[in-house]
Amino acid sequence: MPLSVVILAAGQGRRMNSDLPKVLQPLAGRPLLRHVVDTARALAPAAVHVVHGHGGERVRAALADPDLDWVLQAEQLGTGHAVRQALPRVPETSCVLVLYGDVPLVSATTLRRLVAPAATGALALLTAEVPEPKGYGRIVRDSNGRIARIVEERDADAAQRAIREVNTGLLAAPAATLRRLLDGVRADNAQREYYLTDVVGLAVTGGVAVDAIQAPSPIEVMGVNDKLQLAEAEAALRTRRARALMEAGATLADPARIDIRGEVNVGRDVFLDVNVVLEGRVTLGDRVRLGPNCTLRDVTIGADTQVHANSVLEEASVGEDCRIGPFARLRPGARLHARVHVGNFVEVKNTELGAGSKANHLTYLGDATVGRDVNVGAGTITCNYDGQNKWPTVIGDRAFIGSGAMLVAPVRIGAGATIGAGSTVTVSTPAGQLALTRAKQITVEGWQRPAKATPDAKAARIAEALGPDAESPKK
Repeated sequence: MPLSVVILAAGQGRRMNSDLPKVLQPLAGRPLLRHVVDTARALAPAAVHVVHGHGGERVRAALADPDLDWVLQAEQLGTGHAVRQALPRVPETSCVLVLYGDVPLVSATTLRRLVAPAATGALALLTAEVPEPKGYGRIVRDSNGRIARIVEERDADAAQRAIREVNTGLLAAPAATLRRLLDGVRADNAQREYYLTDVVGLAVTGGVAVDAIQAPSPIEVMGVNDKLQLAEAEAALRTRRARALMEAGATLADPARIDIRGEVNVGRDVFLDVNVVLEGRVTLGDRVRLGPNCTLRDVTIGADTQVHANSVLEEASVGEDCRIGPFARLRPGARLHARVHVGNFVEVKNTELGAGSKANHLTYLGDATVGRDVNVGAGTITCNYDGQNKWPTVIGDRAFIGSGAMLVAPVRIGAGATIGAGSTVTVSTPAGQLALTRAKQITVEGWQRPAKATPDAKAARIAEALGPDAESPKK
């Protein structure tokens, strides 16, 4: 039976106190709704329908996936009404899985368990045992332990509010069955809304089998309605992902102090120090070590490389046995081959460094191609931007760039060439030769350092140099 997923994402989220729609609130760097959509896709559905409300243009723009079917719920008349809007687009022969855009942590494994009974004709509910059921609809069972109905908290009496088995809102059913049950739902409740949960009572009285699938943990089904719950979800997801890294063989200095905001693959014996942030797609080879306070986004790092404290790497590729940082920055397009050293306060952008090359201190390399075994001295800058265009710098193998050199692109430094410290290079240099540009050093005989001037003498000197209208120095 083909699967159609309906995601309810029309809630306004007033409790967020934010201009950003609730389902776009960020969880681990991605919108809540993105987490739900990605989990739904893991089930290989025939279609994913997202029900949105007025003002949903921002939601659609944020998730502009061509395979998503957007369904407008023009009036906010409850969850049952929302599902009704999507059902005309669902084939009668499909199985329908209903998810929520603000329930981001449910796993694909749990959803497969939920869909299985529905594929055989039952109405399947995902329930959970929670220590504090406030705000949830309660699962009411008959004397035989079968589900009789779901009672929303605002409509529950004292005994029903004491029940700890709650409805998560997630359910699955054959499309034809769900359509028939929704036709019987009425808005005769405190909110005058059409509750999706009312289909349970109708199924019981109509002879439709109702199966309860219990979630393995309340964490999977927690809804996110305000910033406090968003923080709780962030912590739960952080714990889940940290555990997965450790199970894969990584050592975390403190699992509570790591943020994983993307897809991370680790080799053996990887070590991550505190406050590491991993975003996008990150691959860490065997024995990679990341120091404290490092941020990596869309990065691949080869085996045995060390990234020291407070370094930032984004859209970069790093080879084996490299040393980076502390306080280094690899910007998009940085490509480091094996055994490269990029040291403290060095910035690399759209630049390739050949094997064994070093830039250990206070250097900027932009739009450059650096050969093998090159030494780039402290304070070197590739002057690659003329205000309008970016220009390349090419440095040949085994070149030695002295400290404080300015390489004014476009320029080529020949293989084995040496650039004297303090030089400004504007013309390409030949291989194996020394090139330097340096003003003649002079000694001024009899020169003395200025003595500290009195306030009156200082004012007089300023007036003499700048005119009588110059502002008097502050004392």
